[in-house]
Order: sequence, then structure tokens, then C-alpha cells
Amino acid sequence: MSQRRAVIVSPLRTPVGKFLGALSSLDAGQLGAIILKALIDRSGIDPARVDDVVFSQGYGSGEAPAIGHWAWLAAGLPLEVPGYQLDRRCGSGLQAIVNAAMMVQSGHADVVVAGGCESMSNVEHYATGLRAGKKAGNIELMDRLTRGRVMSQPIERFGAISGMIETAENLASDYGITRAAADAYAVRSHRNATAAWEAGRFDAHLVPIEVPQRRGEPVVFAKDEGFRPDASMETLGALRPLEGGVVTAGNASQQNDAAAACLVVAEDKLAELGLEPALWFTGYAAAGCDPSRMGIGPVPAVERLFARTGMGWNDIGMVELNEAFAPQVLAVLKGWGWSEDDSRMDMLNVNGSGISLGHPIGATGGRILADMAAEMARREVHYGLETMCIGGGQGIAAIFERAT
Repeated sequence: MSQRRAVIVSPLRTPVGKFLGALSSLDAGQLGAIILKALIDRSGIDPARVDDVVFSQGYGSGEAPAIGHWAWLAAGLPLEVPGYQLDRRCGSGLQAIVNAAMMVQSGHADVVVAGGCESMSNVEHYATGLRAGKKAGNIELMDRLTRGRVMSQPIERFGAISGMIETAENLASDYGITRAAADAYAVRSHRNATAAWEAGRFDAHLVPIEVPQRRGEPVVFAKDEGFRPDASMETLGALRPLEGGVVTAGNASQQNDAAAACLVVAEDKLAELGLEPALWFTGYAAAGCDPSRMGIGPVPAVERLFARTGMGWNDIGMVELNEAFAPQVLAVLKGWGWSEDDSRMDMLNVNGSGISLGHPIGATGGRILADMAAEMARREVHYGLETMCIGGGQGIAAIFERAT
């Protein structure tokens, strides 16, 4: 089969809810169903024309297995359409889009829905070793959120890593990132997000959610819940480091609830289906790195991506680097060879990212894509780069070309 160009159509996202916040009464499957129904309605595509649904989730659950298919069915969409679920941790949402693009490029599909959902508020506690029963003693429940971070790499090979905060502190030490620099970057993120909301830059691709209430009418949730308009060096400086270093709750990404989705369509089917292209998929790469310094993953991933595509920084007009931690972002920038006053900062996370908007693991890649597509159109940017670090020691990166 000959390779065709894959195009992104109608990238959408929900507002991002805080941990145990406005969206906590909705589980991941419900959030997925909401974004899928909105995608079909807004794009106008006949849902029967969808060949497959690729959805990401960082914290999968037996309550909604193969969540791409589960959410599609929960949205009341045609049962003939299959779907599946994937997990590349923080890079899952972008990987879902990449997988869909490769399916289209290879000719195995014409239209694929790609996206992801996460309800970190509803991630379960679990127990192991009970299948054969337990005659006596206590049963320990694990918090899948925290346990997943500790177990993101084989302890037998790499030793115990307490969690992602430790990896960020390692990078802060390696690259000489100070607490003041980390806080200053976090302030920038919150201010960028605040300015974006005030300017209505998310409005067109946002899907408000009606949240049912025990009594009365549903409450419409229509705005990201985590960004702080009052963020300043003073307010963030008053927060204590989480592990005695430079990372605080103010300069780290949040735990969140959200969903995002788009259509990935073959170029030769656009006219027939009456769809408007937003972005062309150009290429992607993933790379591994030391799990204890997982935050540096975008450096080898982007290096590999540039090598594969023959492109470089001079081609890129917008960069979306997910903010797991402020010192992680600053370390990556140093790894890329950017200076502290680099002019390219003007194209980096211009509307905020994980620190301010949030990091709903499985939905993050799609959230970034939807925001980036809108901003690329507004600025008439030709190529945009989306990249992120991944717990356990990976990085992923992809380049998209503006189509309109």
C-alpha cells in the first residue's frame, strides 16, 4: 500500500479539572464519551465512516477496559466501529495521534479517531497477591497514582526511585537549576495561561461539560481550573519544597481530569467527507533515557526527530514542551542548547502548559495538539513541535504542519 498524507481535523479538548475538583464526579470513560460525541457533532462526519478509535489513558482501569471502544459505545456511536487503548505514560496522547496517522499513511484506514482521557481524581486503590486468598493478616491497598510513579522502571535494574519529583531534582542538580529560576518559569506559565484565557484563545476548540449535581440543574464547566492569575515570585516563593530541593507544588505539573480528541484523515478523503484540515502530520520520534532523569527525554527525542525528518530549529515556529516540572523544562532547554535569554522562548508554551493548564496524563497530548493548532493558525506558523518527557525514562516528539 502506498503512503498517504495524514491530516488532523477538528482537534478538541475539554476544560481541565483539578484533582478532586469540578470534574471529579465523572470517570475517565464518561469524559471520553463526552469528547467523542462532541467531535462527531462538530466535525459533521458520519460516525459510520470511522475505521477505528485510538485512545490513550495513563491509569487504565477494569471499569472501562479498551477505553477507546468503551467511550465510543458510551457516546451512543455505531457499534460496528472498533477501538482500543494505549499507554506510553505521559506521551500516551501524542502516541495515540501518531498511531492513527501511521494507520492512515499505510492505507490501513481512511478515518481514525485519536485522543485520550484521564480522571486522576478517580484512579483506584488496589491490592496484589490476593488471587489465591489470604488466611490472616492485613491487606495493603496501593494508590495507583503514586505506585505507578515508583514502579515506572524495574527496581531490580535501576534501584528505587521515589517518584517523578526525585527525577526533577536530579535534573536540577545536573544542570544547575535554582529554586528562583524554577519559580520564575512557573510564574511565566501561569501568566501565559491567564493571558490566553482572557484573550479567548481556547474558546473555539473547547468542549464545555455539563456536570450533573445531586440537586438542581447541571453546572457547566467551561474553564481550566488550575491556572493561577495571582501567581508571582512572592506567592510561589512562599511554598515549601516537596522533597527539600527546588520542586514545589507551585512549579510542578498538576494532577488533573480531562479528555481530548481529533480526527486523523487521509488526504484523499477530505473533499469526499467535507472536512477542513487543521494540521498535517509530518513525523515523530521516541527515545529512551535514564529513568532517574526521565525529564530530559525530549532532548534525545527531538534530536532523533530532526535526524529523521531533515528538519531543525530554523524550521520550527512554535514549541509545545509539556511542563512536568519547571526544572525539567529548564534542563531540556539547556540540553537543546537554548540560552537563558534565547529569542526562541517567544515560541515556547505561549499559552501555558502542564504547570498552569494541568497534566491529565492520557489527555495531555491531545490537549496540547488542540491548543497548538489554534495558536499556529492565529500566528500563521508553518511548523509546530510537540514534545514531552515520559515517566520511566522516555521522550516523544512530533512535528505538525499548518494546513490552513
